[in-house]
Amino acid sequence: MPKKTKKTTTDTATLTAKDKKTLGSIRGLADDVVQFAERGRAPYVDVPSRSLSNVRFNQSKRIIEMGTGKNRRELFNLAQARSYMQTLLVGTGCKQLIEQGKTTSIRGLFYLLKHTIEGTSEETFDAQDECDPVIEDMEVTLDAMREELHLYAKNAGAMVGPITLVDSGDQIDCSRMGSGGYSIPSIVEPEIVEFKKHTAKFVLHVEKDTVWRRFNEDKFWRKHNCILTHGGGQPPRGVRRMLHRLHYELKLPVYCLLDNDPWGYYIYSVIKQGSINLAYESRRMAIPEARFLGLRSDDYKRCQLSPSVQIRLNEQDTKRAGQIAQYAWFAHKKPWQKEIELMIENGFKLEVEALISKDISYVTEEYVPARLKEGNFLD
Repeated sequence: MPKKTKKTTTDTATLTAKDKKTLGSIRGLADDVVQFAERGRAPYVDVPSRSLSNVRFNQSKRIIEMGTGKNRRELFNLAQARSYMQTLLVGTGCKQLIEQGKTTSIRGLFYLLKHTIEGTSEETFDAQDECDPVIEDMEVTLDAMREELHLYAKNAGAMVGPITLVDSGDQIDCSRMGSGGYSIPSIVEPEIVEFKKHTAKFVLHVEKDTVWRRFNEDKFWRKHNCILTHGGGQPPRGVRRMLHRLHYELKLPVYCLLDNDPWGYYIYSVIKQGSINLAYESRRMAIPEARFLGLRSDDYKRCQLSPSVQIRLNEQDTKRAGQIAQYAWFAHKKPWQKEIELMIENGFKLEVEALISKDISYVTEEYVPARLKEGNFLD
């Protein structure tokens, strides 16, 4: 690994089995560099390609997966030397975090690694947007989640409901978290967040915190014995991983209440099949059994909504809807094709908040309970 000029702490921590595995992968990468040098060969690193051309939809698993394509980074290739150095440097930083039993944000890692290379005026990283893709490259190269590299992002989601868990040693009753709920952390792996007991029958995931607050204030989760979550729009990795664990470990169905627009459809596809950008993590985040509860394109007439709640589709909306309709996981599903076609035919989109025009608690007291009773979901 490249030598750093910054002073580092040498304290070591007790490693978990997962830490040892990840650390072994990082050391294996470093050992390869040493072996290349000892044999007089040009050092290189093969990084799995994260391009669209290397992504496919696995029909049997119903998730997005990466293919086998790789990109080679060579030390003695002038066009690749910088990215090669940065790749090993990120590995060095993550090794340091794991050995010390500490975590940091992706922003923190950027500053930990940023310095002027000795004897030059060259910076290791000019900006964070140069560092972030290398972190993702390290994930796919080591087959380790960012969280396993002891890296986290800001919290952007909440949860409330009849479940008790232990977070970093602290027991938390998610039915007693007040108006703000339990803030879902970026790292929710079992060694950090442990599920203790619950009585929930399902998980209701809503798109935005504004809608989530309506459900929480109306104590929907208590009346219907469920866990209520939100992801602040596009759910971050911590929220998606939490939903994945709730579904697979606690065997809870996941229902999604999202806006009736291309963005809402896309959010659902990410929760259900995974995302193209994070195809390498689909097996630990995607939930093929998730169901789309609403909002639906026929709800405007079904719920007798006012014309004033319509938001006209623009050219970009229509184009995006067409792209989503062609996704491999939607292309052959007639209900979804009908749903998207009807939205385009309507010429407008709807936010979940539009239901407030009926009554402040219409969404919690009538709309969602009726959908749940009917079992009328989109797959």
